[in-house]
Formats: sequence, structure tokens, C-alpha cells
Amino acid sequence: MTYIFGHKNPDTDTITSSISMENLEKKLGNSDVKAFKLGKINKETEFVLKYFGITEPETLEKIEEKADVILVDHNTFSQSIQGIEKANILKVIDHHCISEFTTKNPLFYLAMPVGCTQTIIYELYKTNKVEIEPKIAGLMVSAIISDTLLFKSPTCTQKDIEIANELAKIAGIDIESYGMEMLKAGTDLSDFTPEELINIDSKKIESNGVNIQVAQINTASIEDVLKGQADIENAINDFIKKNNINIFMLLITDIINSNSEAIVLGDKSEIAEKAFGKKIEENRIFLEGVVSRKKQVFPVLMENT
Repeated sequence: MTYIFGHKNPDTDTITSSISMENLEKKLGNSDVKAFKLGKINKETEFVLKYFGITEPETLEKIEEKADVILVDHNTFSQSIQGIEKANILKVIDHHCISEFTTKNPLFYLAMPVGCTQTIIYELYKTNKVEIEPKIAGLMVSAIISDTLLFKSPTCTQKDIEIANELAKIAGIDIESYGMEMLKAGTDLSDFTPEELINIDSKKIESNGVNIQVAQINTASIEDVLKGQADIENAINDFIKKNNINIFMLLITDIINSNSEAIVLGDKSEIAEKAFGKKIEENRIFLEGVVSRKKQVFPVLMENT
């Protein structure tokens, strides 16, 4: 079997990209492939799968040595499954920078500087002349909406917008009304413990010996999230100790006004002050216009390590 999966702490792009790649591979004649997830899905993704009537992928805990895998929406081994270093990576479809990545064998690697992995997968469908069915189109456009925050993120490209609108037509949805409904579904954080909250969408990267962890949650009210700041900080500090993290940032992103408030902790938290040119007060820093971890947070933090 060939295992298809995205990164840990899965988001809508990583889950739906796994599913759409399984669909594409099977239509190309590769029947022994299956999409998996590497953790609990969030409420936004749950909304998407339910809306289009798609079954949630099974959870994969570890991979056997030399197992055939296809990676989507990531390439960094620290964001992948246990045992990935010894797996046989056949393909990578991704829209992130290449980091901590080596293979023993040649592979198919397709990366583009676009807002969403599904934008790239759309191109694979077209290149291989494979028709995209409505349900798959619905998953794909949902991921583009999610990763670009309905085209408001600086990671969004014209290609993302054009492809999203084409997919919306195939899926039979109004992109604006559906998109806002979907994004708002992901802002319901009431059922999450502080520990779960900081792991909904959390990624780690190492830069010059500094371990950086940046988590992100979307909300329609930053103030409501900050009511639980003390408990959130306790959860972050526990995570820092257990995982040897030097700087942990929790981005609380306002999807309505396109700003973020970040809770910043760690023994090298001054890196954030240097990177953003702002003083951290009460363990927080307001980042006007910042909504993209990939383009607006990780790069500037890494430049200042």
C-alpha cells in the first residue's frame, strides 16, 4: 500500500489534499493507495467533510521502514509521522519552503509558491486530464479558502483565486457565503482545553539551533480567547518544557479584521520583539495585518535567530 498524508495537527488543506491525491492516484490506475491523517481534525475540517459527505480518513500513528508514502502539504520531517526518515517517499506535493528534507531515492517533487496545496493538486488533475468530480472540487476549494482566509492572506496568489472560483463552479457553491460559513465554523473553540487549543494547528521549525513553535487559531473575537490567557500560558509552558522549545508563539487570528494577537513565551522570546519591532507586554504582542504563519511569521523569526 501507498500511504498518503499531510502534517501533524492537521488542517483543512492537509486533510483534503490527502483525500484528493488518493482520488487522483486511483483514477490514474494506482488502486493500492489510501489517505490518512496524523491527528484529530479541527472543527473547520469537520464542517467541510460533513458538508460534502466525505468520510474522515483513518489516523496513522507510525509508518513501517521502507513503506511507500506520498507527502502532501509538508516536507519537514519534524512535522511528519514517526518513522518518516526510513520510509520510501514516492512523491511530495507542497507549497512550503523545503526544510530538513532528504531522500535515498529519486522522487516526484512538485512545489509551487501558492497559497494552498490544493491549488497545485488541481494542476495535477488538469495535466493528467482527470475530471474533478463535485465532491472533490468542494474539498479542494474549501482548502484554498481556508489557507488564504478567503483570499485575504498575503500567501494568496492570482492562481489560487482563479482555481478556487473554477472549483466552486464544479462544486456548485457560492464561494463567498460558503467560505464565510466554513471559516466561522472553525472559530468555535468552546470545546477545547488549553492543551488542545495550542495544538489545533501547531508547527515547529529549527533555525540556527533555536527551536521555534508557532501555533495558530482563528477567531471572530480575539478578546474572547484572551479571557483564558492564564490557562493557555500554563499549557504553553508545559509544552515548552516537554518539547525543548525556545520560543512558542500562539497566533490568535481575527478572520474578520485580518489581524493577530500573539501570546509569546520561551527563553528566547526576545527574538519576537526583534523580528516584529514591538515590545512584548503581558506576554502578548499585537501584529497588525499578520494572518500568515508561513509568510509573515516563520521567515522573520528565522531571520532574527
